Amino acid sequence: MGAILGLFILFSTGCQDVKNDQFGTLVLKLTDAPFPIDTIESAMVTITKVEVRKKSEGEELGYPYITVLEDSREFNLLDLRNGITAELAEIDIEPGNYDLIRLYVDQASISIKQSETYDLKVPSGSQTGIKVFIKPDLHVEGGLTSEVILDFDVEKSFVLQGNMNSPAGIKGFHFKPVIRAVNETTAGSVEGVVVDADDVVMETVSVWIEQDTVITSTLTGAEGYYSMIGIPAGVYSMSAAMEDFDTLTVENIEIVEGNLTVQNFKLSPAELTGGE
Repeated sequence: MGAILGLFILFSTGCQDVKNDQFGTLVLKLTDAPFPIDTIESAMVTITKVEVRKKSEGEELGYPYITVLEDSREFNLLDLRNGITAELAEIDIEPGNYDLIRLYVDQASISIKQSETYDLKVPSGSQTGIKVFIKPDLHVEGGLTSEVILDFDVEKSFVLQGNMNSPAGIKGFHFKPVIRAVNETTAGSVEGVVVDADDVVMETVSVWIEQDTVITSTLTGAEGYYSMIGIPAGVYSMSAAMEDFDTLTVENIEIVEGNLTVQNFKLSPAELTGGE
């Protein structure tokens, strides 16, 4: 019996060692907080390299970067809205904690409908990379898959110069990338439909979620539908707004990790002020 017990312990320990030695899988996905200008046809970025930083157990080892993508890939960020994502990279990676992503953007451009395309200067993004912190840290376990969503805020990244109300008034754009990295294991999502007082679906309504500051935003599509993914678990307020309608804000909306929250909105016409 002693020999059998010894073999069992040895076998169990060996299995545990194999599990600990297994690599985990890291999946990086790209999405977009859309640009609220209907004259914009495309917002393109070319990503040539992605690195992640692993936290070392010993400070003397430093925080090493691991390359997870080294291939030129082009994306139209306007295609990635209302919950739509594009896979940026998938790679087997050592177990451990990761706290930072470095994104190398080689080119960026924005096109105006029935007008010109602006090629934009990328401020050091192709040489030193754009640093995006993962909050909270991403914990990768052997044999399991972990996902991180990179939410590219187009409105803040492509800074308009000139008059936004007509293509003729646009003087150009500056590219100042604003990206948040979301650990999907600690995040949830929210979706819903926006209608007017007659229950008619409303397109291009601005919807945003905030907790002290705005976390992310989106626009409703043709069916009045919106979706926001990669929202860290917590309690938030949400708002929906459109010109000529009263802004509607809903408080105490709970986002639960791994779950979908549904929040619909019904907007009422704004009351006319005196003299109108």
